[in-house]
Amino acid sequence: MLEIKLGLIGVGIGKSRAPELHRLAGRLCELAVTYDLIEPPVGVPYAFDEALQACRGQGYRGVNVTYPFKEQAAAAVQAASDQVRRLGAVNTVRFDDPQPRGFNTDYTGFRRAFSSRFAGRSPAAVAIVGAGGVGRAIAFALLDLHAREIRLFDHDAHKSAAVATALREQTKTRVLVCRSLEEATRGAEGLVNATPLGMHQHPGTPIPSDLIDAQSWAFDAIYTPTDTRFLLDCAAAGLEVLYGHELFFYQGVDAFEIFTGVAVDEARLREGLNLPRTKR
Repeated sequence: MLEIKLGLIGVGIGKSRAPELHRLAGRLCELAVTYDLIEPPVGVPYAFDEALQACRGQGYRGVNVTYPFKEQAAAAVQAASDQVRRLGAVNTVRFDDPQPRGFNTDYTGFRRAFSSRFAGRSPAAVAIVGAGGVGRAIAFALLDLHAREIRLFDHDAHKSAAVATALREQTKTRVLVCRSLEEATRGAEGLVNATPLGMHQHPGTPIPSDLIDAQSWAFDAIYTPTDTRFLLDCAAAGLEVLYGHELFFYQGVDAFEIFTGVAVDEARLREGLNLPRTKR
């Protein structure tokens, strides 16, 4: 049986469940899948590009890309579609000939996760904290989900402005660059954490609990731990929550099909990963 070599390039990925997901998906599809964690040294120029090229040279079929390399990945590969090019972030690279192709399954995965959790519902006005790779993907997915308004806040205002410009090029949806968390969250229906805050190695919360009150729903892109401080605060305030493991699951399913050309049985995969079924 031909071995399909896959991997994940990122920082702080020791607790990632991506190897488990892809190896299990491979077994369910009767494919011999291996999946490695690849962590380039932080702060070393070209470390990501060298890791990507090394994977290609070592016969990998493809790699996932996570924090903080998604925007670098977009510059290093050929975008698989105009939408991925506009998005400006890549989390899935397939080593096609003659050039690697980049996809974004954070974008498709969030769209699927939201629609599964909140079937038939509009996101309405949404505050996104964090304008890096995953924040960009979620913002574009929210356009497809017919969000009425997207509010962007990042401590690096240039990042928020860049995402806003990209969004405005393809929509008439109101897009705001906010100067503070208070401005972003006041009157919003949805709250999104697209920062590393809340991860095991980055404890904390992106939004203080006193700014969580009259919103309707919240999503945290972090999935380890499942119950982040942010989502616990949101649940305590009565918001409906969409857990990060739903994005993890759907982006992984989409990436697996991109890598292998095979669709995995999602119900069996979810059961094997011991993930709770999405509430409707």
